[in-house]
Amino acid sequence: MGIWESVRVAFEGLVSNRLRSGLTMLGIIFGVGAVIAAVSMTQGAKAATLAEFERFGTNTLTVRSGQSRHGPVRGGMDSAVSLTESDAEAILRECPTVMATVPEVSGRAQVKAGNENTNTSIVGTTALYPEVQNYTLTEGSFFTDEEVKNRRTVAVLGSEVVGNLFGAGASVVGERIKIGGVTFHVVGQFAEKGHMGPWSRDDQIVVPITSARYRLGVGAGGPGTPRDSVRSIGVEFADISEAEQARIEVESLLRYRHGTAPGAEDDFRVMSAADMIQGAEEANRIMTLLFGSIAAVSLLVGGIGIMNIMLVSVTERTREIGLRKAIGATPRDILLQFLIEAMTLSLTGGAIGVGLGVGVAYGLRTVGLNTAVSVPWVVVAFSFAAFVGIFFGLLPSRKAALLNPIEALRYE
Repeated sequence: MGIWESVRVAFEGLVSNRLRSGLTMLGIIFGVGAVIAAVSMTQGAKAATLAEFERFGTNTLTVRSGQSRHGPVRGGMDSAVSLTESDAEAILRECPTVMATVPEVSGRAQVKAGNENTNTSIVGTTALYPEVQNYTLTEGSFFTDEEVKNRRTVAVLGSEVVGNLFGAGASVVGERIKIGGVTFHVVGQFAEKGHMGPWSRDDQIVVPITSARYRLGVGAGGPGTPRDSVRSIGVEFADISEAEQARIEVESLLRYRHGTAPGAEDDFRVMSAADMIQGAEEANRIMTLLFGSIAAVSLLVGGIGIMNIMLVSVTERTREIGLRKAIGATPRDILLQFLIEAMTLSLTGGAIGVGLGVGVAYGLRTVGLNTAVSVPWVVVAFSFAAFVGIFFGLLPSRKAALLNPIEALRYE
């Protein structure tokens, strides 16, 4: 028999034993489907994470205070008050790759508008905040350098604060709010920004850094700390390709300004969107390999099922094998026939599994989960199913090929 004739005979055998064939293919079907569905979910999560980082801006660094230390006891992150507005000015002035900097102070306060009130984050910063932190406004405008200089009581609200105080979609420019008992005039509203982890970028009110410090007491330096101390400094550079160079420049300058000895621990930390993207990609890669490995176990179990069924088939068809050998079939012909049957089982199961996995991926998308079908992983899963068919079908096929025709014809 030729190859296509062997394939036809193999399909006839599958059809004549539908239940047994279907049960045999289940392991392959679920294994391939699980690989594709699992990888689709991790790839979708990766795409969503990268899109979120893009929204927050990838050409920025954030410099934050480090850990305080009292003898052997360390404080938490940001517990050391080590950054100042003059640091921000120096970074802009002396780092060639840096285009803009924005110092920030922050705290929480009770905010009232009419009969409504909410507890939210108060951020004090400068006029370049929307540019560096990649914010846009849906109405109104951001405050100016002049308003920062003169400690004006003006505020820009995040969309979540607007919803809490005035109702979602309300026009708020011109409204008055009270932050910690001090009246502020609303001059603008940010477009929705979304969450970064558990933190909502929309649950905040941004005011001039001078107003935050001198009118609200937010970020005011305590005993022994500079009056112009800040919690963090946002740094903007031209392109993500300059991220590492910008980091080196900022770290070198701050170590020099803070008098950090060679080999000593920094009293600040520099974070970048590129670092977070790299971390997210690494975590996603690990999850993809983990899910893929777990699903691959199903394929191996399915392969063992194929081998068992093929061994049963060889036993059931011993007389047929003896008859074929008696009329001229070579061991190679017998080996090829049974190997093709095993591969037909695995490839048919693989094709059904691909359809199942893709269907599950698109089904999950309809209920709001981010999924992205990865064509390379579809090819990998299907190819692995073919390999399983060859590997686990080889032993039964070889057993059939080595049968003695005389003993086979005597088999009852």
